Amino acid sequence: MNISFVEPKTADMQQMLRPRPVDGHKGTFGHALLIVGSRGMAGAAILSAEACLRSGIGKISILTPDENRIILQIAVPEAILKNDNQEINGFDSVGIGPGIGLDKELVHQCLTEATAPMIIDADALNVLAQSTDLQDLVPQDSILTPHPGEAMRLIGSCDLKDVLQYAISHKVIVVLKGHPTRVCTPQGQVFVMNTGNSGMATAGSGDVLTGLITGLLAQGYEPLEAALLGVWLHGTAGDFAAENMGEACMLSRDIIHHLPDAFRIINNKS
Repeated sequence: MNISFVEPKTADMQQMLRPRPVDGHKGTFGHALLIVGSRGMAGAAILSAEACLRSGIGKISILTPDENRIILQIAVPEAILKNDNQEINGFDSVGIGPGIGLDKELVHQCLTEATAPMIIDADALNVLAQSTDLQDLVPQDSILTPHPGEAMRLIGSCDLKDVLQYAISHKVIVVLKGHPTRVCTPQGQVFVMNTGNSGMATAGSGDVLTGLITGLLAQGYEPLEAALLGVWLHGTAGDFAAENMGEACMLSRDIIHHLPDAFRIINNKS
């Protein structure tokens, strides 16, 4: 297979980022749904939600078990909480996976009922790996964000050629996380993203990326734009965090805290 490699630059991201209208309101900037968290995994919901809010989104709803309600309403007061019986339509984007456990019924509901652009990560990918019938239900142009271990379970390989072939055959965008992170498209391109560092190899970093991309999708970015911008902003924020904290001491929360620095770079204000 001949692979077409592209290495986006900061200038490419600056051109991709849309200006915010001065008369915008909450509805202007989209409403995302995050399906995240389970018993003992409220942290995944918090991290993805905070990153989603930092993306510039207008509103965010979180579908999570009721036992996470108190901690989430304290940690993320900006979010709207949904219970397990809520419908999952009427949103501008859907992100599913971080911390949900191997809940096949929930993943099936999302794949069959949600009509908004979708990002699939973490436990949702592991459910897909166990249920090949569900893989056929993944909407075209959905964004899948596996790390190498998840790619091995889902695809049977983390080799770039095999991951790219999966993106082509399933008509999805696959963000193969690592350094560098590679974004594989259904058209056979591989975008090599050179931001980021080893300090980001820490629990919760992927949850942050999921929330960030979900927020960009809700604002109307095309799936490939959202994936590229999300990975670039995530990695650049991680580079700022490493500079200030040191790679060994970084937490995934530090990536969220430095997202404003990443946005200042992309807005050409640094």
